[in-house]
Amino acid sequence: MSPFDAGTFASLADVVGPRNCLRTPEDIAPYATDWRRAVGVAPVAVLRPADTAEVAEAVRRCVQGGLAIVPAGGRTGLAGGAVALAAGPPAVVLSLERMNRIRSVDARDFSIVAEAGCVVQSVQQAAIAVDRLFPIMWGAQGSAMIGGMLGTNAGGIRTIRWGNARELVLGLEVVLPDGRVLDDLRRVRKDNSGYALRHLFIGAEGTLGVITAAAMRLVPPMRAVETGFVAVPSPDAALSLLSRALGAGAEVVAFELVKRICLETVARYGPQLRIPLPLESPWYVMVELAAPHAAVPVRQMMETMLSEGLEAGELTDAVLAENEGQRAAFWRVREDYPEFSRMAGPAISTDTAVPVSAVPEFLRRAEAALAARWPEGEMVAIGHAGDGNIHLGLKAPEGVTREAWVARAGEADMVVNEIAVSLGGSFSAEHGIGVSKLHAMQALKDPLAIEVMRSLKRTLDPRGLMNPGKVLPAN
Repeated sequence: MSPFDAGTFASLADVVGPRNCLRTPEDIAPYATDWRRAVGVAPVAVLRPADTAEVAEAVRRCVQGGLAIVPAGGRTGLAGGAVALAAGPPAVVLSLERMNRIRSVDARDFSIVAEAGCVVQSVQQAAIAVDRLFPIMWGAQGSAMIGGMLGTNAGGIRTIRWGNARELVLGLEVVLPDGRVLDDLRRVRKDNSGYALRHLFIGAEGTLGVITAAAMRLVPPMRAVETGFVAVPSPDAALSLLSRALGAGAEVVAFELVKRICLETVARYGPQLRIPLPLESPWYVMVELAAPHAAVPVRQMMETMLSEGLEAGELTDAVLAENEGQRAAFWRVREDYPEFSRMAGPAISTDTAVPVSAVPEFLRRAEAALAARWPEGEMVAIGHAGDGNIHLGLKAPEGVTREAWVARAGEADMVVNEIAVSLGGSFSAEHGIGVSKLHAMQALKDPLAIEVMRSLKRTLDPRGLMNPGKVLPAN
């Protein structure tokens, strides 16, 4: 059957309902781009199933019709993993947005079962309602969805304490490329009954199947929280302060390193936000300590840690949030930076991770290498120093267009990626591969690892119709 056969789309409309089989250009246009709007074409249709049975039947009929399937959620990704591509077979976007139900919350079990279309913030709120915490946190949590979070194995600010999304998953429900439903939606903490199949699909970006629901861990709420905004003289000093914070007596739930230029960008494009300290230091740290019991003297622990760090030369100034409003304002400075960065002009961006102890050396090498090849650019750096995930970018000079900067400095990402890998790190820490990092996969991933991944892909998706062109470089 031809992918453009009218019968194919009539059949799909029968599955999801005519109103949820979108075909007109104006209806499908929002699904042709992601947050960066850098890649993607209009799909031939957008399907919006309401439940797992509809996903399964839609997948079966798409495969029968020769249509590629691109799973999508909030489309807040940064690597082009949730949009259709011009190359390859015609594609439909399978949007999970209508599958937004919290199936269960078990406070005693510290678990929650949510469908793939649930917005991450909705899951956080459902946990709060039963006095629990869903601990993952990043700037896009108000629009990102659980399926995308798991498909990319998203990280965020609290990875230092609770890990990436993978560490929170107990079980999954997945529609396989042939339309069968793998029901592995269990909530047990210990299960050695064979391969941990859920880990095949977490981080696979929809190339092996469609995640439709997940059982995830909850944790006790943090009732004592203290947040500090700290000026540090160097990344080396920041790492010494991190060691001190880890021994302070409370949980370190965030430790962010920010280069001054990033805060200058926030101050310029977000005048409604107040930078807590004068912009006189080359580097800054945001550190958050917390404890699940309100009586734990977290404030005292934070003050002692900062006082000792000041004496040791690990910081030059610091301010603590005095209330929840100030704490939220501190974090807005960090979370809103990506949007202000876009307003500031084009940059070649990266998403790297190195061992935590290698962060200062990584930054030194990267800055020297970028300055040597593109002295007209400026390195920006912001990221999760507590887990080694630093987002570097090479910012274009004023007035240079994105197209011109990509043509001039497009190789900057590989310069940074190669340095990260040479230090035992990764060229993709939390954003996934999508299409934007296929060149890095080809150049820097172990060839045997790629061979094993291709074998898994062929076994589960022999026709290559699940999100083709993503994650795996072309043979």
